[in-house]
Amino acid sequence: MSIDLSRRVMLGQGACALAAAGARPALAAAIPIRIANAAGGVNLIMGALMRQERFLESFGLDPDLMNVADGSRILGGLVGGSLDASLMSGFGQVFPAIERGAPIRIIGAGSMLPLLAMFTSKPNISTLKDLEGKTVGTGSIGALVYQLTVTLLRKYKVDISKVRFVNIGSSADVFRAVAAGTVDAGAGEAAQVSEASKRGVRLIEHGNMSVELPAYTYQGAWTSVRKIATQRDALVRALAAYGRLYRFVQTPEAKPSYMRAHATAFPSSTPEEREAQWTYIQTFRPFAVNLAIGPDRINYMQSLNISFNVQKRALPYAQVADMSLAAEALKLLGGPLKV
Repeated sequence: MSIDLSRRVMLGQGACALAAAGARPALAAAIPIRIANAAGGVNLIMGALMRQERFLESFGLDPDLMNVADGSRILGGLVGGSLDASLMSGFGQVFPAIERGAPIRIIGAGSMLPLLAMFTSKPNISTLKDLEGKTVGTGSIGALVYQLTVTLLRKYKVDISKVRFVNIGSSADVFRAVAAGTVDAGAGEAAQVSEASKRGVRLIEHGNMSVELPAYTYQGAWTSVRKIATQRDALVRALAAYGRLYRFVQTPEAKPSYMRAHATAFPSSTPEEREAQWTYIQTFRPFAVNLAIGPDRINYMQSLNISFNVQKRALPYAQVADMSLAAEALKLLGGPLKV
């Protein structure tokens, strides 16, 4: 992918976006919005960058932005109404929830690629096939880390029945367990590949999920049907703010700002670790600069759910997704980018 967008152009688009928002009074009260995103390392950095650059505020919002480790809490908050939206979190659990009657809709994309890779510290493990008979750290059965790990192993014909999966928690927890030798292998952030040897681990062959599972939409934006009906304007503005964040971070001009945000999110990180994260983003450009998720990707995610027996049947696109908000947000950004 390639994006030709300078910081000056981006800021110019931001001014146009505010004008396009309807010539609202400059002193109008900001609209409150409560956003809960996943708590992975990249998300924490992106959240710090969002706060630092005040992208949400630039669209007239007063955000309460939080990171939540447990996706079920996000789902519960959206169904119960205590949250307004999630703009960057895994959404595989949305489909079975809708199947059971939950009034939830996917309204946009976040990261279009998985941000994880499979690591090991064991000298006798080189390939994914070597994981048969071994212990692999994941999240709970059906959770994002588990689903990605098993999907990758299935791709390379690993006999899943011969793998012992252990629920460690988040990808950060799994990576620490791999480095400590508590488990034989497991998923960590793909951006850590260049720094892996310093942690005593290494990438397993074909273990980079950003490369191996390009059809897997890692994160999306989702909310309740009720919020779409009652807070549509705020949701559209929020989507536009995230679109601006995604466009900004995937340009070379963003590097100083990104490095500051990384240091804010992880004060003990080294310059080399920050550089590795930055290089990963510039290489893979995972973020959805045009915000929408099409039917093919939605159907792929549902087919995985069905294969994992967490969903009985594929639901119609219109029953699970509403991309009209993303289309409105894209207008605030001045239209789509060529990617």
